[in-house]
Amino acid sequence: MPKPEEFKTYIVHMDHSLRPSSFLTHESWHRATLRSLSEPVDDENMLLYSYNHVMHGFSARLTPSQVSEIKKSPAHIATREEASGKLFTTHTPEFLGLRHSSGLWNLSSFGEGVIIGMIDSGVWPESESFSEKGMPPIPTRWKGKCHNATIPFPCNRKLIGAQVFIKGSQAAGMTDPRDDTPRDFLGHGTHTSSTAGGNYVHEASEFGYAKGTARGLAPRAYLAMYKVSSGEVVFQSDVLAAMDQAIADGVDIMSLSLGFEQTPYFQDVMAIASLSATQKGIVVVCAAGNDGAPNTTHNSAPWITTVGAGTLDRSFVATLTLGNNQTFQGESHFPERVLIIDTPLYYGKGDKRICNMGALNMSEVYETVVICANSEKVSIYNQAMELERVGAVAGIFIEDGIPFDVDELSIPGLVLNASSGALIIKYAIEAASEANVNIMRFGLTSFGKKPAPQVAEFSSKGPDPINPNILKPDIIAPGVQVLAAFPPTIPVGEIVNYPLASDYALLSGTSMSTPHVAGVAALLKAVHPEWSPAAVRSALMTTADTIDNNGTTLTNELTNLPGTPLDYGAGHINPNKAMDPGLIYDIDWQGYVDFLCGLHYNDTEMRAILRQSKWNCNQEGTDLNYPSFVAIFSKKTSPPKVKKFTRVVTNVGDDQSVYQAVAELPSGMSVTVEPSTLTFTNKYQKQSYVVTVEINGKASPVTYGYLKWIDQTNHVVTSPIVVLNF
Repeated sequence: MPKPEEFKTYIVHMDHSLRPSSFLTHESWHRATLRSLSEPVDDENMLLYSYNHVMHGFSARLTPSQVSEIKKSPAHIATREEASGKLFTTHTPEFLGLRHSSGLWNLSSFGEGVIIGMIDSGVWPESESFSEKGMPPIPTRWKGKCHNATIPFPCNRKLIGAQVFIKGSQAAGMTDPRDDTPRDFLGHGTHTSSTAGGNYVHEASEFGYAKGTARGLAPRAYLAMYKVSSGEVVFQSDVLAAMDQAIADGVDIMSLSLGFEQTPYFQDVMAIASLSATQKGIVVVCAAGNDGAPNTTHNSAPWITTVGAGTLDRSFVATLTLGNNQTFQGESHFPERVLIIDTPLYYGKGDKRICNMGALNMSEVYETVVICANSEKVSIYNQAMELERVGAVAGIFIEDGIPFDVDELSIPGLVLNASSGALIIKYAIEAASEANVNIMRFGLTSFGKKPAPQVAEFSSKGPDPINPNILKPDIIAPGVQVLAAFPPTIPVGEIVNYPLASDYALLSGTSMSTPHVAGVAALLKAVHPEWSPAAVRSALMTTADTIDNNGTTLTNELTNLPGTPLDYGAGHINPNKAMDPGLIYDIDWQGYVDFLCGLHYNDTEMRAILRQSKWNCNQEGTDLNYPSFVAIFSKKTSPPKVKKFTRVVTNVGDDQSVYQAVAELPSGMSVTVEPSTLTFTNKYQKQSYVVTVEINGKASPVTYGYLKWIDQTNHVVTSPIVVLNF
C-alpha cells in the first residue's frame, strides 16, 4: 500500500484576468478550484487565505499531487512551498531633533490623520503608550476592525484596529490557544510605541531610568496591529494575509520588522506584497535585519524603505568612587536605584581574578564589591552569576570592547573599559586588604554620549546580496537600547532570582529602528499628503546625516572605525530636514516596471511580481531614479572604468531655485555632472541630469563619495556614490 502523501502549505499565484465571470469573488473561484481537483481539497479546513491585493492567489494545505494538478490550469502562474522567516529582534524624539514648538512635529500636528499598520507579534493595548487621550475621531475612510473573539479586544481612538493572521503558523504546529488574540505575549510588537505611541511620558524611576520616554515619533497618528506571530518564527502565508488586509483597510504606512531568506524579487513575498502596496500609495518600511555582516541586508527591493540601526547618545550608567577618591563612570542597566557605601573591594588571583564559575569563596567575597578581569574563559554574564552565588554586593566588570548586553546582569554591575579597569586593579593591588569603595550609585541616566550615532554592530550591511546595484540599507535610525512599551507579563530582568516586570523595556534591533522611520514617514505624509512612497524615501535619504556628534564620519559600534554607505546607506535620519528636502527623486509605477524589465525576468516571473498579464518595457537596463548611486566594476577590467547614470529631480522647494552640483570625492574617483546647474521656475518642475563616475587603477575595493545639489537658500540634497571594484 503506497504511503499517503504529506500535506504542506503552498502559496499559489493565479492570473485573475482568467477568473470565470460566474464567480463574484476571487475567494469563491479559489475554493471552487480546490474542490474541482481529482483529489478534492476540503476548502473549509485546508484553504488558509485568499489574497486580493498583495497578489492574486491563495495559500492552502495541499499534497504534491494536488499541486501538480493546479499547475496544469491555464490560470496558474507560480506555486511555491511555504517558507518561514524571523522577527528582527524614549529619548529618541529629542535625539532626532523633534521639538513640540517647531519643525516637523509642529507642522505635521504630530502625524494627525495618518494611519500606520504594524505587521508584527501583537500589542499590549492597556499600555499608556496607546491611550486615546487627545486623539481625534477615527477617520471615516478607515475600513479595518478590532478582533472580536471570546474576550473582546480593547481598541480605541489611538489603536483603531487589531487583527490576527496565524493560520500558517497553526498549520505548522507553531501556536498555542492563547495566540488567537492580537495581544503580544512575546514582547517584539512592543516597538509599536516607538512608531506612534501617545503623549504619555514615563518617568520609569522604578525601572532605574530617569526621564525615559515612550511617546513615539508620531503621537497623533492612528495605529493598527496585524499580528502574524507569537514566537520568533513567522510564515509567509500569514504575512501576505496581514499585508493584504492592511491594504484593504486603508493604512497609509506599513511597518514590518521581520524578514525571510533573501530571494529574487519574483520569489520574495515581501517584495511582491510591498510592490502592490506601493502601487496604491502606501509607504512600506522594513527592517534590514540583524545579521551584522556585509552582504546580509533583507527586504531590499527598491520600492521598500530599508532601515538599519544606530545607537543613541544616551547611556544608562553607574558611578564609582574608590577609597583613594578616584571616580569612574561606566555602563549599567541594573533596574533599581542602588546606593553602596563604604564597602570592601576585592580582587583575587588566578581564576578568582577573572571570577570564573566556582572559583570564588564566599568567606572571602561575601558583602564585598568584586573586580572581575576580562577573560575569554568566562563571559560577563557568567561572572555575574558567580558573584551572585557567593553573595557579593556588586561587581566591577572589565570589558574588551565587544558590545555586551548589560541588561542580563542579575546583581548590581558596573561595566568599564580596559583603561579604567587597569586603574582600579592597580588601586586594589596596592591597597590590598585596605582597598575600599567609598560609594557606588546605580540607576543613573547620562546624555551626550560620544560618538553618536554609531552603526549598530548587529545591523545588516550591504552590498545587497540580491541586487548590489541598489544601495541598501537606505538609512539608519535609533535601534539600540530604545525604551518601548512592554507586556507586563514578561520579565524584563531579574534581581537576585526574582523576576522584574515593567510596562517598559530597553530593546535593540532593526525591529526598533524600523518603527522610528515609519513614524517619521507618517509625519512627512501629514505635511505632504501628495508625496509618493518614493518621494518620502527620497526626502529621508537626501537629508540624512553622515556626521556624528564628534563631527566625524559615522563609525561602527564594534570597531569604532569609520563606516561606509554600505553600513549606513544615505546616513542617519534627520526628520526636520526631511520635511523640506528641496528636491526629490520620484519613481512611478512604470519606473519600477522598467527596472524589473532590465533584470531580464521571463514572462512567468514578471507576472508573479507585477500581478498582471500585460506590461510595457520602456527602457533597457536597471538604472532606477534612486537617490543613491552604485557603480560596480571588475578588477579584471582595464582603466578607464566608467559608468553613467541618469536622474530626474522634482523641485518641492521654492518656485525660483537654482542648484549647483558639488562632488565630494576621494582620490582615485572622478565624477562629471551634466548639467552642473539646475534652474527651476516652478514648484514640482522636473529637471534631468547625467552623472559619469570614473575610477582609476588605484581605487580600493570599496570607494565612496557624495554628490550634493545646493541652492541659494541652503537646501543640500545629498546622494552617496559607492563604487565596488571587485
